[in-house]
Amino acid sequence: MIYISLKYYALVLITLLFYYAFPIKIRWIVLLAGNIAFYVAFYKTGWWIFLGTIFISFFAGLILSKLKGTAKKVMLIAGITGVTAPWLVIKNTNFVISEIMGRDPISFLVPLGISFYTLQLIGYMVDIYMERDLPEKNIAKFALFASFFPQLIQGPIPRYGQLQHQLVHGNRFSEEKTVKGFQQIIWGFFLKLVIADKAAIIVNTVFDNYPAYSGAYIWLASFLYSIQLYADFLACTTLARGVSGLFGIELAKNFEHPYYAISIKDFWRRWHISLSSWLRDYIYIPLGGNRKGKFRKYINLLITFLISGLWHGAGFKFIVWGLIHAIYQIIGDFTYDIREKIYGICKISDDSKKKKWIKMAGTFLLVNFAWIIFRAETLRKGVELIIDMTTEFNPWVILNNRIFTLGLEWKEIVILGLGIYVLHKVGKYQEDGRSVGERVYVQPLVFRWGVYLAAIVGIILFGTYGFGFDAQDFIYGGF
Repeated sequence: MIYISLKYYALVLITLLFYYAFPIKIRWIVLLAGNIAFYVAFYKTGWWIFLGTIFISFFAGLILSKLKGTAKKVMLIAGITGVTAPWLVIKNTNFVISEIMGRDPISFLVPLGISFYTLQLIGYMVDIYMERDLPEKNIAKFALFASFFPQLIQGPIPRYGQLQHQLVHGNRFSEEKTVKGFQQIIWGFFLKLVIADKAAIIVNTVFDNYPAYSGAYIWLASFLYSIQLYADFLACTTLARGVSGLFGIELAKNFEHPYYAISIKDFWRRWHISLSSWLRDYIYIPLGGNRKGKFRKYINLLITFLISGLWHGAGFKFIVWGLIHAIYQIIGDFTYDIREKIYGICKISDDSKKKKWIKMAGTFLLVNFAWIIFRAETLRKGVELIIDMTTEFNPWVILNNRIFTLGLEWKEIVILGLGIYVLHKVGKYQEDGRSVGERVYVQPLVFRWGVYLAAIVGIILFGTYGFGFDAQDFIYGGF
């Protein structure tokens, strides 16, 4: 829960004060010092692994820019291997030892954000190889790019060409960027403390005490887990974007209302956009994409989502979760014409709201089933949960007092419901191309700061802190 700790925001405030106090040309040095202070403050072990991958990718980039042909390919493979090896060993060794060999797991020192910065550094080297970017020649400036602390732990995964100039050229103070960054920080706290951490209480009660719960309990917990995961991860990336905005640095959006998606393909355009685009640009397209026929396209999809599953975690459940999403898309491709004919027979037009809602509901259910595999302790338990929720009919447990035995009192459930409603309304507002933050920003000073203060007080009173619960760790912090 680093991103919602007082210690973290004390570091942000100190770095921010020094950043704008120094001349614009050397403000990047303040950011680099802030990165180092962040790592020292929150993770004093494993730093040498991170530092090693920075050196490998930096020098690989310099060498790649001077080579041609086979030597250049060999250098790229060597650089990717050097950067990926720590992640492979740390994240996957225990999977092999415990799940395949049946032995006791080994304890590893895990550098902060290793899954995220590994992809970031691979993308940098590939972009140099493809001559999309020139290599950074100053290792300190490159280290700044690799370790930018607001997005280091959970993304979004930046591209060198998108981020580096903002980091090293310095930014002048902008009231608009600062205020909008502050808005995003408030919204991030709301998502985390009012929605994600409250939903987590019911989710953990059901999933962690299976098979004491079945049927409608699992339906409820699975729907809430879908909401929890989205609100939790959106909170983290929103906080990262908000803190970056205080420094005048714009990070890419990582979500585009994924539960409004009308297909699995559309879902992955909207969910964890920086990862989805990374997999597309560095895995799917280099494999051939959809340029070599449908059979090859489907193989490429399976490989891409297999890698996505492995990135998310070591274990059969993550592999299956990734492959499920590939299979969803393959089946969707095969059945597209049949489904369109059914819509025609039922006289549901292409531009009707009914068709859109049917597609959205179907997509959400498919994603939700896959999330059950993702959340379950093991693949086997995930399958058992799905079987139990589809074979036992007991919807009355949601409508009587038994729902209050899952960890939340009725007032807390009401607040959670209102929080989800606010998330939905804001999402619909943004889906229409409008911005709540922009609308508040153009209001008179007294009104907008009244809104901010009311939001802060509401989060304190009605968030998890208000009810005495400990804030949960961010879910994607474990990947």
